[in-house]
Amino acid sequence: MFKTAYNLARPEARTTSVVFASPHSGRDYPESFLRRAVLNASEIRSSEDAFVDQLFEAVPSYGAPLLTANIPRAYLDLNRGADELDSALIEGVRRNAHNPRIASGLGVVPRVVANGRQIYRGKLTLVEAHQRIAQYWRPYHDQLQTLLDESNNSFGEAILIDCHSMPHEALENVGPPGSARPDIVLGDRFGSTSAGSIVERVEAAFASAGLRVARNMPFAGAYITQHYGRPARQQHAIQVEIDRALYMNERTLEPNSDFAVFQALLSGVIAEIAEIGQADDLRVAAE
Repeated sequence: MFKTAYNLARPEARTTSVVFASPHSGRDYPESFLRRAVLNASEIRSSEDAFVDQLFEAVPSYGAPLLTANIPRAYLDLNRGADELDSALIEGVRRNAHNPRIASGLGVVPRVVANGRQIYRGKLTLVEAHQRIAQYWRPYHDQLQTLLDESNNSFGEAILIDCHSMPHEALENVGPPGSARPDIVLGDRFGSTSAGSIVERVEAAFASAGLRVARNMPFAGAYITQHYGRPARQQHAIQVEIDRALYMNERTLEPNSDFAVFQALLSGVIAEIAEIGQADDLRVAAE
């Protein structure tokens, strides 16, 4: 169905331990998939982190790799564990202990898109679910771990920036009443997936660009952040959520007229984050 699970843009030379990845920006929707869905082409894109891969396309020019998904989130969610299978969607799956992501229809093979809208008319077979995981989930995660291993081998540390976007409405109740909404939400699972000094520098990079930053509310990081964030092993993971209203029209799913301006703003942020993982900076942090 898809040529490859992901695209990998490598720099001419790795100069930083930072790895950027975007697991939800895939937008390849083959007709064979759409025909099985009860949603139209626009509705099925509502869970997609639209254009995040383009927002971060400058990453390789700052010495870091950029890993981006080709497959859409509505088909397979790369930010879920391979065992997060939904018995309400997939035949032959046993109900396990309560998992809020699965219960809401957002397992590794999603049952719904945004606002709880059903994707399929009926159920899928367990064989098909396992095929999707084998063909697309495992290659993506194998490549992601390979990139982090390369960072550790070359720099003695790996820093994963897991790039996402969030609906503007998700920020309605963040912060005290009357306070300004954040533009960026950083997730480190409440301090468990990254050294605090690294999170502080990532936050400072966004703040220096004039963006308001919050941590862990309403998004603390899902499977990828939790799985790859191992600070004790010098492997750090931070999820970055960007308010979609900053760069796109959420109703039409089109970039805003000032998309290029925001993209350029992020380029400066990327440069600062990449510097965190440069050899000299790592030595200073360790001293």
